[in-house]
Amino acid sequence: MSLSPAIRVARTAAQRSTSLLSAIQFGHPPNCPCHSNPNFHHGPSVFSEARRRLATPIDHSRTKEYAFEMAASSIRFGPGCTKEVGMDFKNMGAKRVMVVTDANVSKLNAMKQVVDGLTKEGIEFTVYDKCRVEPKDSSIKDAIAFAKPYQPDAFLAVGGGSVIDTAKLMNLYTVFPEADFLDFVNAPLGKGLPITKPLKPLVAVPTTAGTGSETTGTAIFDLVEKRAKTGIAHRNLKPTLGICDPLNTRTMPSAVHASSGLDVLCHSLESWTAIPYNERTPRPTNPINRPAYQGANPISDIFSLQALRQTVKYLPRATKDPDDHEAQSEMLLAATLAGVGFGNAGVHLCHGMSYPISGQNPGYKHAGYAENAPIIPHGVSVAVTSPAVFRFTAPSNPERHLAAAEAFGVDISNVKKESAGEVLGEALAEFLIGLGDQPRGLKPLGFTKESIDDLVEGTLPQKRVLMLAPNLSEEVGQEREQLRALFEESLEY
Repeated sequence: MSLSPAIRVARTAAQRSTSLLSAIQFGHPPNCPCHSNPNFHHGPSVFSEARRRLATPIDHSRTKEYAFEMAASSIRFGPGCTKEVGMDFKNMGAKRVMVVTDANVSKLNAMKQVVDGLTKEGIEFTVYDKCRVEPKDSSIKDAIAFAKPYQPDAFLAVGGGSVIDTAKLMNLYTVFPEADFLDFVNAPLGKGLPITKPLKPLVAVPTTAGTGSETTGTAIFDLVEKRAKTGIAHRNLKPTLGICDPLNTRTMPSAVHASSGLDVLCHSLESWTAIPYNERTPRPTNPINRPAYQGANPISDIFSLQALRQTVKYLPRATKDPDDHEAQSEMLLAATLAGVGFGNAGVHLCHGMSYPISGQNPGYKHAGYAENAPIIPHGVSVAVTSPAVFRFTAPSNPERHLAAAEAFGVDISNVKKESAGEVLGEALAEFLIGLGDQPRGLKPLGFTKESIDDLVEGTLPQKRVLMLAPNLSEEVGQEREQLRALFEESLEY
């Protein structure tokens, strides 16, 4: 009886864990039998080779990575746990808390719960409720300017990923008040400096099920002058605690459920298919410079594949039935699982290409969003290229792409490896269409063939994620042509 790719991957993960523990027990350097194999994403005998305990030789030229790190926020999950947040801050010894939210969430029960909790414990706080959905550098700077004079000793973010990301940067620039805004922004758009000291405690209470920002050290925003999304990424940026209360996502409109869930979908798929961590270059000369996005690794694999399975199962239900609380709860859990996965492995092409799609919006306003201004929700901008992207990346590891297709319910028992990309791309397109009210490509968003050059140029600076993309050329001219072809293929599906 032949085993499916997903089962083989799971079995390999179990063997890998045993191998690692065995190596530690007997005092030898821990070997990663799957990722120490240079054919992990490329060779025809990936999984048979993965069973061999091959030591990774030391690369004295310091070109390729040899280690990965696991970093994630502490997570508390359960209906009603928001009410505990006042006790959390009292336990921390916090005296002055900066509560960060937006105008819509400020009226919801989640905010009532945190205000009641802080008040009950006698903790001083002030509220900043002007966070912008899909924040721009200007809105981030306004929020930082509000936080600095208050000098909080802790932060509390209540809202979606935009709110949590804004709170992360308020925290960062309050601790580093003299820093220039671009000092920590990802290179090459900013200097990409490491965060060299701990930040203030930050508790994140997500009210959407998508970004996983409650678990990660990443904050994303529009850098308007460059017409591109970018951000700041470092482990010290991650929240101290994520309070994941399924009751808080019940107020999400159907359109927000869908677009947030699409972000989870691509987080899990991209981290599952990213290059292996020990193929990433350069190896850092100091561990403080090891990036948050490291490439696929044995720990991220477990979280990413489970998040994908849950998203495929529960997102259609959560989108179509506002009273399906089980599906909503499972999507919040999937978002958190995917956050741990991609927060350590990283994302690649869907996200890299999404940033100029959002930043160069021709005027599209997504149905179901309260904002009066044009908006392409992040999940929509990410998912719209996904069928083309995974057709392109599949040759890097057909087994992984087939395992992903199997998660969508595809019978892959007789599918040839060379067809993995087509099979997964088709499964993705069918899934997106099945959700309803989703743009079927870039054309419905207002982009044309004439837009592609600008979209490509907006993608090229996203080196932090592009470096994790399988099959993408390191030669700039060829990379540009590959991106152009992907955008052209994504015009409609």
